[in-house]
Amino acid sequence: MAKQSGLGDNLYIAGYDASGDIQQLGNIGGGPNLLNRTPINKAAYQREGGLLSGQFEMTTFFNSDPVNQATHEKLSALPRTDVILTYCRGTTLGDPAASIVAKQINYDPQRGDDGMLTFGVSAQSNGFSVEWGRQLTAGVRTDTAATAGTGIDTAASASFGGQAYLQVFAFTGTDATVKIQDSADNVAFTDVAGFSFTPIAAGPSTERIALGNTVTLRRYLRATTVTTGGFTSLSFSVNVIKNENAGVTF
Repeated sequence: MAKQSGLGDNLYIAGYDASGDIQQLGNIGGGPNLLNRTPINKAAYQREGGLLSGQFEMTTFFNSDPVNQATHEKLSALPRTDVILTYCRGTTLGDPAASIVAKQINYDPQRGDDGMLTFGVSAQSNGFSVEWGRQLTAGVRTDTAATAGTGIDTAASASFGGQAYLQVFAFTGTDATVKIQDSADNVAFTDVAGFSFTPIAAGPSTERIALGNTVTLRRYLRATTVTTGGFTSLSFSVNVIKNENAGVTF
């Protein structure tokens, strides 16, 4: 794949598409904290990976539209509960995405002498690190009825489980369930046990689900919506992480 710019990226915060209110992303990162294990007979540091951590940092514009629950209404609340954020590197099906379960720790205004008003926001991981995966929806997907999504090719089967993140932006109807299916040939798809999100009755909402680290996920994955009572509109996104080794535990 050729080098790319960051044009066309999206950022979703707690079931809200904040992409149009974000000036820049300062840091989307994480990994193990380094433990210093250097003995006195060594002339250089020896380090070992410790607890996993992660963070999202961003600069937002001021948008106080109360009707559409814009960025100011979402971020100024400084919720004490967990917030799920998803960064989409492009919005084509299968593009990379990073998600995090985090605590939002600030909402700091900065007013420049040119009149520009922006806010600094940081979200730090809680219980999990940043997880990079691939989009099973092309950015925001809107279904008007139960729909079988298009599969993405993950190159090979793996038996180390996986995780998935759901962002629900809006919902009209009685109920809908988003589930992840897999296939060996991109034709015959079946449900992956345990890879179904909680039934949706309203939006916005978010959820993270995880499989055990010995579950097999076949080569092709897709996001499918089903319903029992019917719905007329569901806007959502899914980021799936397919573990490539057995060491993913939290």
